Amino acid sequence: MIILKTIADTQKLLAHSKDNGKVIGFVPTMGALHQGHISLVEQAKKDADLVVVSIFVNPTQFNDPKDLEKYPITIDADTQKLIAAGVDVLFLPSVAEMYPTEASRLMDYDLGYIDTVLEAAARPGHFRGVALVVKKLLDIVQPHKLYMGQKDYQQLQVVRKLIADFELGTELIPCPIIREPDGLAMSSRNVRLTGEYRQVATELSQTLYKLKEDMAILPLTEAKLAAQKHLNSHPLIDVVYLETVNGHTLAPVNDVNQAPNIAALLAARVGGVHLLDNIILKP
Repeated sequence: MIILKTIADTQKLLAHSKDNGKVIGFVPTMGALHQGHISLVEQAKKDADLVVVSIFVNPTQFNDPKDLEKYPITIDADTQKLIAAGVDVLFLPSVAEMYPTEASRLMDYDLGYIDTVLEAAARPGHFRGVALVVKKLLDIVQPHKLYMGQKDYQQLQVVRKLIADFELGTELIPCPIIREPDGLAMSSRNVRLTGEYRQVATELSQTLYKLKEDMAILPLTEAKLAAQKHLNSHPLIDVVYLETVNGHTLAPVNDVNQAPNIAALLAARVGGVHLLDNIILKP
């Protein structure tokens, strides 16, 4: 595996690969890698000739400085995992490399409705930071295919819009959520769940599964209300939101016939850790 730390070196190597007709698959990450990330690499290896992974803890998408400070940094372990997974190139830039000036941390890009609801409402500025860094990374790597996990469902829609609006020519490949044996969606934040909070966190996926079951026998609004009541009754779970939405626009949906694709999106704090999960209710 080749490790590159500068934009210039990365662009030079990848330009040469493209000139030789290689299809480039790209997996952007913030490190603290787990099997969910590796599943993206595995899919990329099936589709592409050259697999590039980036590790960059992007400061512009943290609206809470304390959250950034707590984010786990495990570069050595991550590198070994990527080598074992057969990654071809690791792009490992510094903050100064990605944001050489204060102006480079700004992006005048209107994300529209999807930047006003759900995770965007809970974490103002988060998706502008995501859009900024993804645009920079795609400009650097210029991949044919981009692999991202479905766990960050709203993020997928942000990146989908970004690619379309800027006509970047990259194909976005959403990949399924990878879960722990007990159902908890894999996340780099899970290492911060200690003691009983780790067990409590499984209530999130279990509630979503139950919501999908209930939807078959109850009106969607009633099924959602039952799920919300269940989570709100748990003293160790602080629900940020649980909404059923149009899977493409993220507009609220209250009836199964209201949209061709429906997802339930959930965010909650367990032991002070912000967790995300979702389930497709109507594919």
